[in-house]
Amino acid sequence: MTGGAALAPDALGPTVTVGEILVEIVATTIGEGFREPQPLFGPYPSGAPAIFIDQCGRIGGSAAMIGAVGADDFGRLNLDRLARDGVDVSAVAIDPDLPTGSAFVRSRADGTRDFVYNIAASAAARFGWTAPVEALVTRAGHLHVMGTALSMPSAAAVIERAVGIVKGRGGTLSLDPNLRKELRPDPATEARFARLVASADLLLPSGEELERAAGVAGEAAAMERLFALGVREIVLKRGAAGATCFRPGAAPVEGPAFVVEEVDPTGAGDCFGGAYVACRRLGMGVEQALTYACAAGARNVSLRGPMEGAGTRAELDAFIAATERRG
Repeated sequence: MTGGAALAPDALGPTVTVGEILVEIVATTIGEGFREPQPLFGPYPSGAPAIFIDQCGRIGGSAAMIGAVGADDFGRLNLDRLARDGVDVSAVAIDPDLPTGSAFVRSRADGTRDFVYNIAASAAARFGWTAPVEALVTRAGHLHVMGTALSMPSAAAVIERAVGIVKGRGGTLSLDPNLRKELRPDPATEARFARLVASADLLLPSGEELERAAGVAGEAAAMERLFALGVREIVLKRGAAGATCFRPGAAPVEGPAFVVEEVDPTGAGDCFGGAYVACRRLGMGVEQALTYACAAGARNVSLRGPMEGAGTRAELDAFIAATERRG
């Protein structure tokens, strides 16, 4: 790394993420769960790591994915989308026996969402350390970890092995502590999470995830604790209130949110993270990277489907020029 930058430059090698690749089926009605027949949209390519890396590739960063899909239409849908958007899928396995993972999503009236996942019994959770995975990791410049992947033993094993390799060649690590309640984290998952926090260069938490990552209550105390652990940059995602970047010894940098009509909130934080990591690795300053990240998240929620709004740099430039920002 040069010039005190938090993340290794894009030229060192691609940003790599590991984890679930899914299709998403979205309910068109607002309500509680899936206990009755209802109209649905989809399938859409999805999975938190896949959404992140798709946005990373779309905006121009070098990007690659480790995971698995089934030998079915849902798997092909995902591979075609990722490859089209510039993501290297050479380390994505195709399982001949298990189906591609899936998630059914329905929004509630209070803005929260219900999820019904099939990950553990799908191809999404069945991959490991193969020759293509090793070839990719040994040339990676950055590893991004989503908390959702940590409850999958296959992904967790690959991540733990990859961290040392990537960091050993001068690469960096970012972590989005997105441990969903539906995925039932256990003590082993929590221990993996703590080790990753201590190794991370960049954290991208939302809300209470900041305190969970730090293990202490209060925003200021959490920041102090995380910086003491060695984290170099923390971007706190605040949803409709935008985002704030914190760095040791520097004034916070605010990223005001864009004003949009929300159609589908799924994937907003993942697109935010993909844009932010790519922009920082491409040499942009914090303020510019925050602007693109906020635009990526806002543009994505304006369309139905978890990665349908992931934008190229030109598309995000047009969105920024045309869209009002909050004060």
